[in-house]
Amino acid sequence: MMKWLLLLGLWAALPVQAKDRVAEARRAKASVVAKTFAEAGVSWPPSEMYVRAFKQERVLEVWAGEKGQRLRKVKTFPFCAASGDMGPKRREGDEQVPEGFYTLDQFNPYSQFHLSMRVSYPNDSDRRLGQRPLGGAIYVHGNCMSIGCIAIEDGPIEELYLMVLEARAKMKRDVPIHIFPRRLDEKGLAALEKHPRATPQLVSFWKSLEPGWRHFEETRRPPRVSVDAKTGAYSVKPGR
Repeated sequence: MMKWLLLLGLWAALPVQAKDRVAEARRAKASVVAKTFAEAGVSWPPSEMYVRAFKQERVLEVWAGEKGQRLRKVKTFPFCAASGDMGPKRREGDEQVPEGFYTLDQFNPYSQFHLSMRVSYPNDSDRRLGQRPLGGAIYVHGNCMSIGCIAIEDGPIEELYLMVLEARAKMKRDVPIHIFPRRLDEKGLAALEKHPRATPQLVSFWKSLEPGWRHFEETRRPPRVSVDAKTGAYSVKPGR
């Protein structure tokens, strides 16, 4: 009996936001999210979702729709913090936001940054091209602080967290997130080639991301991406 009272006491001592953060987000934002999807002409929860982020433009986009169909943009969330500069994350401590093709694969309702979703860095390309230790613990989260993460404000992260959580349950797989240095049209690539940090290797890497960006621009379908085991290069194929 004493053991259970002690456990209950410890639970009661936890801050309310730690115990009920997701429940509070549902109460505050569920109707907002449903309305956002309705206004975009997308059923809620969706059968497919895709997230992409642009570091130069400092925005994260949510796209969703019916499985196998062209996706529609549901909402754009501005960054409120993102450390580093153009270029991928290549080692622990470089404070870079990764660039490449990932998923949102874990949820942390107890995050010190309000709510957070883990980006699946390092991927196979990062392991081949990076310098060990590679680091990790890269998240999309709230709280407007960043050491290699993408931060948006606490209210918006509640909406995004609910969107991805419910979509993942419906999809029965992780939601893809593709992170680009900027929009990779002709103008964007030209600007990257003139960037102060640009090297031949870095420009080549940025160009390897362009087919994935272009595929979605042309089809509104997320691409299927694989990694060459020897070179770490991305290979893009049409989405399902």
